[in-house]
Parts: sequence; structure tokens; C-alpha cells
Amino acid sequence: MKSLLKYTLLISVLVLSSCKSTKNVTSNVLEVKEMSSKKIIKRHYKNELPEKTVLAKMKVRYEDPNQTQNVTVKLRMEVDKKIWISAGMFGITGAKMLITPDNVKFYNTIDNTYFDGDFEILSNFLGTDLDFEKVQNLLLGQAIYDLKDGRYSSEIEAKNYLLTPKKQKELFDLFFWINPSNYKVAKQHIIQEEKNQELTIDYQSYQTKNNIIFPKDVEIIANSEDKITKINIDYKSVELDKKLSFPFKIPKGYKEISLD
Repeated sequence: MKSLLKYTLLISVLVLSSCKSTKNVTSNVLEVKEMSSKKIIKRHYKNELPEKTVLAKMKVRYEDPNQTQNVTVKLRMEVDKKIWISAGMFGITGAKMLITPDNVKFYNTIDNTYFDGDFEILSNFLGTDLDFEKVQNLLLGQAIYDLKDGRYSSEIEAKNYLLTPKKQKELFDLFFWINPSNYKVAKQHIIQEEKNQELTIDYQSYQTKNNIIFPKDVEIIANSEDKITKINIDYKSVELDKKLSFPFKIPKGYKEISLD
């Protein structure tokens, strides 16, 4: 149980949930026509979430070489401001996390520990540099790096548009597959050869509610030289634009976790 809760919150920041009365959206495009990268990127950002809050419930399955765990997760988001996560098993809250643009906080009720610091803990977990905007983009099916910042080449691969920077980053390579039926991300892949690390986020299907498009099924694979971590998301419910609270207070007497 301790091991589960140690990772639950880190896993949970990569999820967005589905909606009641929704329909699945998969690519039904029989023929993908060539399109300039500029137009693809413009259509991608046209589908950004217009709502200000998200309330979601989901199940997360976590696997690494040593364990397999299933966790119930609740998510609350105020777009561009806060991401709140509560995770547990058997109806018992085991851990909570609050992410803001400035820092990451979480506490574990099982072993009475807490963390209050920067995004290094999330970056180390997934093997790529993360900040608030990148985490939020992952949740919403958007490219984690700003596609408007730089020049990209486009080609058609496996009935998706593949965007690659005309000049890759100095420390890592980026690849973005865009779904031609909704212009959300179908898959994004980050390779850091020097560290022998790869991160793949595969949005296997989408769904819509009131013409708003959300990820439905997501598989996340973090691959390092000594371990492969796999995360699968089972989406249960989501509500938009509800008035939300973000209760979070580290209990007294908890021991601080150090990254050293």
C-alpha cells in the first residue's frame, strides 16, 4: 500500500476523464489529405478547452517491473491555476496533491509524509522536464510543448499527421501525431538519448460532450535504461464549469520527503 501511494499522485497528474452522455470519437478519416504544418497547428489550438473548471473521476492502472496497482482517482482543475488530486483504495483517501504554476505539494496519510517543492519530483518520475502548463496540456490532449514556438515539418503517418521540429531541441527529440478527425494529439513522443529515456503518451480514443473534445483512453509509457513504467487510464465521469473548492492542508507532524 505504501508503494502504491508513493506513485499514485505522480501517475494521476497525467489523466483527464470522460463525460456522462458522451460518445466515443476515433479517427474515421478514410483518406488523410496533405496539409501544411501551419494549418494543422492552427486547428489544433482551435480545439483548446474553453471551459474554466473540470471535475473528474477515474481509475488508474500502474505497472512497473515490481508491481501492478489499481487506484481510484478524483481530479479537480481550474484551468491555468490549479490541479487538485485525491487518490485512494477501498474508499479510503490515501494521498492528496495540489499543483499550481509555482509548486507541487502532496501528502500521504499512510506513512505520514509530505512534499512541498518544485516540479523536479514529477520531471524525475516521467523522465522529462515538466511544468504546470505541460502537465495541464497532457491532461487536455494538447501538445505538451508549444507548437507555435518554432517551425515544424508535417507528413502523413498511420492516418495521422506527424509533426516534427525542423530543428530538434538540443537535449531531446520531439514527435507529435495529430488526429485528422479532431486535431487533438493522437500521440506524443519525447526521446532523451543522452539519458536513455523515452516518454510516450498515446491518446487511444477521444469523446465529446456539448462539442467539447476530451481524451477517453490513454496509455502512458515512461522508459528508462533500467525500468519501464506503464500507466493506463479508465475514465469514469467528468463535469465542466462547476464551482469547485480545492481543500488542501498538510497535517501537522508529517515528515517532509527529500529528493536527495
